[in-house]
Amino acid sequence: MKRKPDLLWILAIILTLGVVTTGYTQSQWDRSAAKNTPTSQHSQSMLAPHTTAGQ
Repeated sequence: MKRKPDLLWILAIILTLGVVTTGYTQSQWDRSAAKNTPTSQHSQSMLAPHTTAGQ
């Protein structure tokens, strides 16, 4: 029974690392996209990717 809690901790750590890595990568991606776009455009929302900020 000692292995089950250890396995749960390992899975929790892997999941946490995945979430942190995904968040960091997304923030870097958003920064690089913001540098390449004109200032009149805003970053697009993931919920409505084909609309602009004024729509």
